[in-house]
Amino acid sequence: MARLLLGVSGGIAAYKSLEFVRLAIKAGHVVRVIQTPTSERFVGKASFEALTGAPVLISEFERDPARGAFPDQTPPDHEPISHLQLVRNADLMIVAPASANTIAKLATGVADSLLCTAALAAPCPVAIAPAMNNQMFLNPATQANLATLRERGITVLDPDTGQLGSKGEWGVGRLREPSELLSACEQLLARGVPQPMDGLNVLVTAGGTREPIDSVRYIGNRSSGRMGFALASEALHRGANVTVIAANVALPRSPHVTYVDVETAAQLQAASQEKFPSCDLLLMAAAVADYRPSDVADTKIKKEQRTLALSLERTDDVLTSLALQRIPGQTVVGFAAEHGDGLEAARIKLARKDLDAIIVNDISRQDIGFDSEANEVIFVSAAGESLIPRATKAEIAAAILDLVLQLRSAPTAYASGSTLST
Repeated sequence: MARLLLGVSGGIAAYKSLEFVRLAIKAGHVVRVIQTPTSERFVGKASFEALTGAPVLISEFERDPARGAFPDQTPPDHEPISHLQLVRNADLMIVAPASANTIAKLATGVADSLLCTAALAAPCPVAIAPAMNNQMFLNPATQANLATLRERGITVLDPDTGQLGSKGEWGVGRLREPSELLSACEQLLARGVPQPMDGLNVLVTAGGTREPIDSVRYIGNRSSGRMGFALASEALHRGANVTVIAANVALPRSPHVTYVDVETAAQLQAASQEKFPSCDLLLMAAAVADYRPSDVADTKIKKEQRTLALSLERTDDVLTSLALQRIPGQTVVGFAAEHGDGLEAARIKLARKDLDAIIVNDISRQDIGFDSEANEVIFVSAAGESLIPRATKAEIAAAILDLVLQLRSAPTAYASGSTLST
């Protein structure tokens, strides 16, 4: 549990700050909120106060009924200076959204609002999450201000690329999703604190491979990489050293994770073979093509005939080949996307591929799976099955790693020298 001080500056993305607060409180944290006057034009104080159970401050001259205390604290018996007391009590301050105006003020030390004075006085870690139009974000002035803040030790949570607030606008500048902001905050808080996966080298494969037909077309699948990236983020949060082999994944990336980009099954296999010997845990979440075209055209195949026949050949089974090479101390976890009830097929794969565990999910359901924010899976090991009910992929990732850590600590686990296979 941590005390998070949230600064909200003006911008349409301020509505996402409400979800950030809800998620933070659900995760066990306590939150106080500071708003800029402009942000009130987008989200009112009452909404934040209802979620946090604490007063929201805007001006450095207004009285704080809680006298700088967070909801889990007893207020002091005197009236402290708000911007000093709030940051003194906070474990971390995050400004989300951080407008171009607020970023410029923080970079130049302007202290004309409670948010800015609090950030200047903060002894705790400070993070900012920019959100603005892409032209404003890419402007050299904004980029220079962000560089200045980074040099001063402030963590910049770079924005996503996507649809922006103004109709028809698309580009970089979209505020990161609230769950990602919370994960980043928790990772900052975890630095220097012993974590359950400290020292573990975790290798994650994510996304879906693409097998070329010609210079333009390919055979692919619908995997977005969200589940793999959620696992990587959760492992990082728990202290692991994380490497992700990303097959065609267009998702935000953490500066604290090592990424290897690949396209085809053969490239993913080569990268996995290189990284696997040094890992303690492999989470094989990528959707790897089972077949590829036997002959690939060097140019674009012209549309000159009514039908086109493709000859396909099997790709190598990457996971099986890696499992055969493992040594005591390594844990290998596979993933199986099944259409309908795939539990029996998962049990067969668990034994045939000699895995420690396999995660199975039903891709026939419309509310989970490919390119969805949610999932529901069954964790299958030699010890039995555990249903992880429908939740966000971040929550599913946390539950999976809880079970993996139990597996690694069990006396029958392969990690201790004996196989889980039957």
